[in-house]
Amino acid sequence: MMSFAPAETDILDLSPSSGTTSTAVQPLGPQEVRVWLAPLPSILADNASATAWQRLEDLLSEDELERSSRFQQDGDRFSYIAAHALGRLMLSRATGEDPRFFRFEIGERGKPEVICAPGAARLRLNLSHTNGLVAAGLSMRRDIGVDVERLDRSPSMELVAKRVFSDAECAAIFAEKERDRLPVFLQFWTLKEAYVKAIGKGLAQPLKRISFQLGSEDKSPQVYFDGAIDPDCSWQFAQLRPTDNHILGVAVSRGEEPIAVGVRQVMLGV
Repeated sequence: MMSFAPAETDILDLSPSSGTTSTAVQPLGPQEVRVWLAPLPSILADNASATAWQRLEDLLSEDELERSSRFQQDGDRFSYIAAHALGRLMLSRATGEDPRFFRFEIGERGKPEVICAPGAARLRLNLSHTNGLVAAGLSMRRDIGVDVERLDRSPSMELVAKRVFSDAECAAIFAEKERDRLPVFLQFWTLKEAYVKAIGKGLAQPLKRISFQLGSEDKSPQVYFDGAIDPDCSWQFAQLRPTDNHILGVAVSRGEEPIAVGVRQVMLGV
């Protein structure tokens, strides 16, 4: 698995005087996938923090704001708001449109999709959020899924692994010393989650039939379906450690040529 230290950081200025589309447009290429990561500070109960979060909320639609209000914990609600604002800012950078311009619909597989103009290239956006970090992945036409998790979460590893992981994945997890099992568990989990988000089936997909072989510094993760390697090499996966406390999985459908996956850290000004 690769670790990631961004060579550059975008600072997205959300102050009222800046405008939200002042940065030069960067059109997305058909063989390109972009992943943006935004670290989130602890939520501070002060006026400056409240103002910054209000600017993010102002980018969201009424539907998104209504869904954000359902979260019981402030941290979960703020993470949701930040992820959806990040996705809108990402679309704005790729198209030149105002972040508030974009609308979404539920696709045929129940997956939210960006509504694009007739005849325009279809943009595919996927979001993920966890404590301390949000992620957005963007591609042109290609299915994409991203998942980010904290490495200090405490799942019921044995129970979850036996329910959703293949025999080979379980063997790889429990071959590790006890202290090393959670990072391996989350490597498999983020890859599976990114893949099922990309295909739009979520947990309805029989997860034990999908098995991953973890990657290394010079080798990408590999997927197997019912024990057989992906025969058409139709999927490309990446896995990164963007911080000491987080792990990111990316899944993207591909054609004959590999996809260039670019990862960038951005600062949301909160």
